[in-house]
Amino acid sequence: MDRYVRWNALLELLTDSGRVSVEDAAAHLNVSQATIRRDFDQLAQQQMIIRTRGGAVANGVSYDLPLRYKTAKHSAEKQRIGAAAAALVAPGQVVGLNGGTTTTEVARALAVRPDLNTNAEGTQLTVVTNALNIANELLVRSQMKIVVAGGVVRPQSFELVGPLGGALLREVTLDVVLLGVNAIDVKLGAAAHHEGEAAMNSLMVGRAKRVVIIADSSKLGGHAFARICAIDRVETLVTDSGAAPSVVSDFETAGVRVITA
Repeated sequence: MDRYVRWNALLELLTDSGRVSVEDAAAHLNVSQATIRRDFDQLAQQQMIIRTRGGAVANGVSYDLPLRYKTAKHSAEKQRIGAAAAALVAPGQVVGLNGGTTTTEVARALAVRPDLNTNAEGTQLTVVTNALNIANELLVRSQMKIVVAGGVVRPQSFELVGPLGGALLREVTLDVVLLGVNAIDVKLGAAAHHEGEAAMNSLMVGRAKRVVIIADSSKLGGHAFARICAIDRVETLVTDSGAAPSVVSDFETAGVRVITA
């Protein structure tokens, strides 16, 4: 098992239980106790956990893991969702993208579409993002016009938040915004764990003609701290085939087009 996959699994164990022993973690991941001790020591050095005698306890931040630890979770589903969401984009449009593992897959899918990678008059795609990693993904792999909102970087998501970025977003118009979210519910709408990210995402929604939410099925029907927008602002939801038919039906009844990848 890859080290980062192990670390992700250990952090999620701590999220669920708050405390885990070396013995239990080793048994759960089917690795040696010596490996778990090294993992715990390294995670403690990064202040992701608090090391205890014989185990570890959560450090209060593991519910919102840094992006680099999240890449393995639901990876196949997120790649399919990314490709399906990217297919909704047409040449010459202005597209908004926020941060996160699922939107990273959207960016990668956009970057390899030949019809979007041209400087021909009127066909160049413009991407507006508040995520540094999204901008990097597109800059090194495409000829698109990339606009990055300013602000203060959140290490957990590589997103820029705060009034500096908000000033830019208020001055642009987006044809479509593709938003990754922490949760989306028919009654509660789309939401994020962090209020700064939610505020930036809400600004993108306010400047967009079309709103597309991209979320794997584990996030459907859930809730998070800060609301991004109400469900009636969402045109399309792109999710994976693991979404329960009853949940999909609820979204469709609310007027949301659901695409399952």
